[in-house]
Amino acid sequence: MLTRKQLVTKLLKGIETGDPESVAVVNESQYIQHNPLTRTGNEGLAELFARLAKTNPRVEIVRVFQDGDFVFAHTDYDFNEVEVGFEVFRFEGDQIVEHWDNLQSKPERLNPSGRSMLDGPTEVGDLHRTESNKALVRRFVEDVLLKGKCDQIDRFVSAESYLEHNPTMSDGLEPLKQALSEGTERRRYETVHRVLGEGNFVLGVSEGFLDEVHVSFYDMFRIDDGKIVEHWDTLDEVPPREQWVNDNGKF
Repeated sequence: MLTRKQLVTKLLKGIETGDPESVAVVNESQYIQHNPLTRTGNEGLAELFARLAKTNPRVEIVRVFQDGDFVFAHTDYDFNEVEVGFEVFRFEGDQIVEHWDNLQSKPERLNPSGRSMLDGPTEVGDLHRTESNKALVRRFVEDVLLKGKCDQIDRFVSAESYLEHNPTMSDGLEPLKQALSEGTERRRYETVHRVLGEGNFVLGVSEGFLDEVHVSFYDMFRIDDGKIVEHWDTLDEVPPREQWVNDNGKF
């Protein structure tokens, strides 16, 4: 029997082929779709996969994690455009009943420190520290990103080995402090909706605004010995309500 991680990998790979059987893992009668531009239910996914398959898409699952009934994946997509994504699925038993995602265009150039949005470690460690690592990330997102307490960054982020994958930022604690301090007027975190983790990897799902545009922030962190040592993220605009094709909301 396939694990939940393997089931998610199989589902996402089905985008390349358009095979309608690839969505059999989805419970059609209970499925809740939180991508505002995708119809809810099994039929909506099958139609989407069939349409995408005509564009010869490429799907690479770079990382995949499990936190209880949730599986979340870090993905590299090449559909009509090249995008980096986070996909979050909720299971009941061996079937998926709910889905959230966050996609951002993938830049051609590396960031100032020579890193892409996807490179870096992929292996999970420190499974016994999952809950403490999730608690650390929640405090960081709430205190520093949401409340703007940039003077407390040192409590959460390693001063010796912080690595950054955001396309516009660079490695190191001091550049992070500067970027967060200068960006408080443009980038506003308002709600932390979910924190998921497995071992030393933790994903935070938040809602806010960038230059007054309603957006979703997905931030993934790697933790080592009680400090954040690496960060990946995607930022996705929440479409206007009149464009939604389901009523479930982005979050």
